[in-house]
Amino acid sequence: MEKDSKAELESFLESLPPVQFCCVYGSALHPNNRDKITGVADNIGIGVHFNPYVNWNCKMLKYGVVRMHDLVQDIRNWERFYLSGRLQKPVHLLVDDLDIENVNMVNLRAAVSAALLLLPLKFSEEDLYAKICSLSYMGDLRMLFAEDRYKVKKIVQGQFDLFQLMYKPFVEEYEAKEVLRCSSSGTHQASISQDYGLSAAHAIVSSLPPAIRRQMGLKLGERKCLTESGQVVLEPVIGSREEAAKCMQKILRRKVMFSSARQAISGLLSVGGANAMRYLGNKIRKAWKSWR
Repeated sequence: MEKDSKAELESFLESLPPVQFCCVYGSALHPNNRDKITGVADNIGIGVHFNPYVNWNCKMLKYGVVRMHDLVQDIRNWERFYLSGRLQKPVHLLVDDLDIENVNMVNLRAAVSAALLLLPLKFSEEDLYAKICSLSYMGDLRMLFAEDRYKVKKIVQGQFDLFQLMYKPFVEEYEAKEVLRCSSSGTHQASISQDYGLSAAHAIVSSLPPAIRRQMGLKLGERKCLTESGQVVLEPVIGSREEAAKCMQKILRRKVMFSSARQAISGLLSVGGANAMRYLGNKIRKAWKSWR
């Protein structure tokens, strides 16, 4: 982010109540609202209130407010798979008093694991980042009519170096475990192949968030496993890699569909019909342009 833009946004934050974490994302570079508004976000939505039209310093900004507890829970467990999905893509931190950047490492590792389960035996580095980026859009109702059909591709290609910076440590981690094999052909990105065996599938699933593994266990059955620390835990029974991938995909798709629908309703009620329709109209126009 350019220094001037960062300074402007930091100045905007000074006009708001204190925050413990703030990150910037999206095409327009990115507090607290009245209790009844956040009440709508909690009871009808998924705990996040977005204000999409804020005029400040001759610019239009969109910002969101969330409780820190809800943010951390989503990062660690993918309970809503909403903010955690956003933080699987490049963001710029303005405030991070609670070291959320470090907490988010478990989210990034899990995103790599989920993507690997859904990818074929051989794929490119860009394929990996595109699959990670697409996780939080699976089942999103907006993707049917109100999002650019090339959104994932544009995000990854436009920020490829940032994706590399975010995910290289986890790719190397799996490479060290011989789950992945990377080769470079002199291009900017690597070609990757993965172990498609059951033992590799078990290793990958074990890095998914606990809440996802529990739901997979309910569908696939559970078995007792001994961790490196000597703790006995329940893990889903994996009869085949394909079965595990389909099960996880169904769980994530359902979470995203549920969260996107509730958030849409919450947004309509909290920001008002006129602003909600204005925002949706802008989204639909951008989507239609991508289909031409």
